[in-house]
Amino acid sequence: MRLQKFLSAAGVCSRRKGEEYIKAGRVAVNSQIVVELGTKVDPDMDLVQVDGNPVHSSQPLIYIALNKPRDYVTSCSHPGQKIVLDLVDISRRVYPIGRLDKDSTGLLLLTNDGRLHHHLSHPSFDHEKEYDVSVTKPITDGALQKLAQGLPLMETQTRPARVQRISARRFRMVLQEGKNRQVRRMVRKVGNQVTGLKRIRVANIKLGRLAPGAWRHLNDKEKWELLKIL
Repeated sequence: MRLQKFLSAAGVCSRRKGEEYIKAGRVAVNSQIVVELGTKVDPDMDLVQVDGNPVHSSQPLIYIALNKPRDYVTSCSHPGQKIVLDLVDISRRVYPIGRLDKDSTGLLLLTNDGRLHHHLSHPSFDHEKEYDVSVTKPITDGALQKLAQGLPLMETQTRPARVQRISARRFRMVLQEGKNRQVRRMVRKVGNQVTGLKRIRVANIKLGRLAPGAWRHLNDKEKWELLKIL
C-alpha cells in the first residue's frame, strides 16, 4: 500500500495532506524518514510514525506464541518446505518475529503488530532471548565462561551473555542479540557442537508447557507486559 494511502486509511489525514507530511520529512517507516511519495508499506509489518508517533492500521492486533518443531522453516513462504505458518490456523495474516533455524525448536512469536515486530526484531533494543542448549561432549567451565564473556564472530564481538550450567552436556544461555545461527557458531568457537537448541523465552514470554507444534494467543497480562517495551 502506498504510504499516503495508509495514512489516510488509518485516519491520520487525507491522502493529499499525507503527501505534504511525507515531503516535509514528518513520516518515518521503520525509524527511517521517508520523503519519496511512491514509497510502499506493508501495514502488517512496517512501523509507520508521524512526528514520532506510531500509526496503527484499523485491524485487530494479534499476538501468538508457537512452539516451533524441528524441520519447519521460519518464513511466510518457502516453496517445497514446511513453514511455521502452516501450524497456525487463523484467518488473519501474521508474521514471525525473528527467526529460529530449521534445526532449532521452541518459542516463536507471531503478530500483525508492526511496532512490536520492529522492536523485537531490531538488535538495538536489547530484548532477552533464552535458550536451552545441548552439546555433543561435556562442556568445560572455561568454555562456558568464554560464551558468557563474548566471542569474535562474523567480524564483530558478541555481547556478554548469561550462562547457566544444567548438566555436563547441557546449559542455558540468555542473549540480547540474534545474529545468524549465533548460538551454534559460538559453541563451535569453544570446540563443541550443538545437538539440541530450544528457545524457551523471548522478553517476558515463556514457552512453558506448550507442546511442539502447538500455539496459543498471549493472555492479557503477557500482552500488557510485552507492549510496555514499545
